[in-house]
Amino acid sequence: MSVIPASAAARRHYDAIVVGAGWAGSLVAEQLGARGWQVLVLEAGNGGTETWPGYLDSLDTFYSAVAKVPNSAYRPNKAAPSPDVLDTAPIRPAEPGGKEFTSDGYFVQKGPLPYGTDYLRALGGAGMHWLGAVPRMHPDDFAVRRDYGYGRDWPLTAADLQPFYARAERAMGVAGDAAEQRGLGVVADPAYVYPMHGIPRSYIDGYCAERLDGEVVVEPVGGQAGELKVTALPQARNSTPDPRYNGGEGFRPSGASGLPNYGERCVGNASCVPICPVQAKSSPLRVQERFNGNVTLGTRCVVTRVLHGRGGTVRGVEYRSYGDPATPVSEPYTAEADVVVLAAHAIENARLMLFSEVATTSGEVGRNLMDHPTMLAWALSAEADGPVGPYRGPGHTSGVEVFRFGPERRDRAPFRIELSNWGWSWATGAPLSNVAAALGVGGTPGGEVRPDGTFGPELRRLLGSAIGRQLQLQIAIEQSAEATNRVTIDPRRHRDPMGNPRPIITYDLDGHVRDGMVAAHHVAGRIFGLLGAADHTNYAPQNGVPPIGHLTRTFGGEEVHLAYRGAGHGAGTHIMGTAATDSVVDSFQRTHDHPNLYAVGCGSMPSIGTSNPTVTMAALALRSADHIDRHLAGLHRPVVVRPPAQRTPAPQEATS
Repeated sequence: MSVIPASAAARRHYDAIVVGAGWAGSLVAEQLGARGWQVLVLEAGNGGTETWPGYLDSLDTFYSAVAKVPNSAYRPNKAAPSPDVLDTAPIRPAEPGGKEFTSDGYFVQKGPLPYGTDYLRALGGAGMHWLGAVPRMHPDDFAVRRDYGYGRDWPLTAADLQPFYARAERAMGVAGDAAEQRGLGVVADPAYVYPMHGIPRSYIDGYCAERLDGEVVVEPVGGQAGELKVTALPQARNSTPDPRYNGGEGFRPSGASGLPNYGERCVGNASCVPICPVQAKSSPLRVQERFNGNVTLGTRCVVTRVLHGRGGTVRGVEYRSYGDPATPVSEPYTAEADVVVLAAHAIENARLMLFSEVATTSGEVGRNLMDHPTMLAWALSAEADGPVGPYRGPGHTSGVEVFRFGPERRDRAPFRIELSNWGWSWATGAPLSNVAAALGVGGTPGGEVRPDGTFGPELRRLLGSAIGRQLQLQIAIEQSAEATNRVTIDPRRHRDPMGNPRPIITYDLDGHVRDGMVAAHHVAGRIFGLLGAADHTNYAPQNGVPPIGHLTRTFGGEEVHLAYRGAGHGAGTHIMGTAATDSVVDSFQRTHDHPNLYAVGCGSMPSIGTSNPTVTMAALALRSADHIDRHLAGLHRPVVVRPPAQRTPAPQEATS
């Protein structure tokens, strides 16, 4: 990999320009560079974390942050701002049915409900603050319209992606139990093993498995009788390499230098989101370490526009390069290439395409915005059971998968239940909220509040008992593609400090999703009952203030209070399909309108099922890289010019 000034990068012609250096962009660039193509990667955000001093600075930034949210390890960037989960807050409704949230950040929120998903504009993108969960999508998730009557279908199948899933898992370095995943129907190859052995179960996983496995819970909306089983989660983090991998060759990842990729084995630090102090969690920086000399990387380069070319093609990009992340002062440049690949994030891709007025035929750019609305449920285990071991290890290492599948998804959205290892941290801000409640100065009680405060040995006992018994379920609910959920821009009214249009978000949850939330809420309560735990979940407004993502649903003649959080799984804004009239890109993520413009990433996905989407996005990126390689080979194929063939006289002419 070469890193050159923005001015020098602008003076060259490239085979491909890749916009964004997250998982999708890094994988495309690495693949094309390895095949001999000259690639320019333009990253809007700052670099630095790829160096050891820079990584230590990110750790220090995280340690000093009061709120340990996904972006808290990375310094703010005025030139390339990122949305943050702290941008959205609840408010007292002005009137019944009024808006219940306010948003003050990078997004302009126009919808009836908040879009709580964030991402990071920095080298490595959202892959620098993700959890590292990489479950594959189920075959049923690819044809929800055909089989279940809602959403949109893919123009390809799970079988089409199987070899690319395997390649993505190698590139990321995935630890998992393939036999368990075959049992779920998401791994097809009977001989496949993951590159590394699965991450060991947490204590909470074992505690729940002992009490839940084999029990049957009936959800009330679709009537599915689900047999519970605690199933391990494939994760992109270092464990023990599996010697059976790749036909017995084992897993020996290495970078361009030939040295092993950095990072120790997972040792159970509980800060995977946003940053692992031993670098056990995989990130796009590992892919970038494999970049060869054909790949040129430019950070602090904000692409502002895709440049139109002749005959429906594009010829390159316009971008602005800045020096100081604390100020938006920048210089304009252009770069040209045979192929342009947008890999900036579902929302950033849509924003850039809208401003550039590309891929306009379908009118679908920016539409079908999705996420996994995530419900939280929390409880205290029985005191007699003793501590259950929260605040250890990755965010979750196992879950309950049975409600992801089945014909009942016709009646309600499917959902996947994650067993949290981090106590009530997401639900209530624990353990700090427990300390505040015990001292009588605020916080979320959880049953242990003492109005006059608790001190000394009794405080220690109280906190040890309450915090050590915290159980939390994180329930990811499928959201289907809806054209009214969308990203738009208004350059005249809403621009960022550099002058680029900010994303305007319109977001809501339809009845199918809300019914899935009702079912999930009921199942969570039944799970806590089977565990003998005291359920403390409460979504109702407190003192007139609603929780984030508050909504209600009438079920069984009663009004049910519900609430959701964003999962960080933005998808669907340049949706994939077979026709230019109703989709933006084809199955290779090439835009229908422009033969040399690709938009890669989760924005291409017509549905997202219930699984974290990163490994599917990576598989799609690798499939697109193969197609771009063939595309470039066709453009550069030598043309042989032969002289006209000698004319042979006709027989009658020869004898005349």
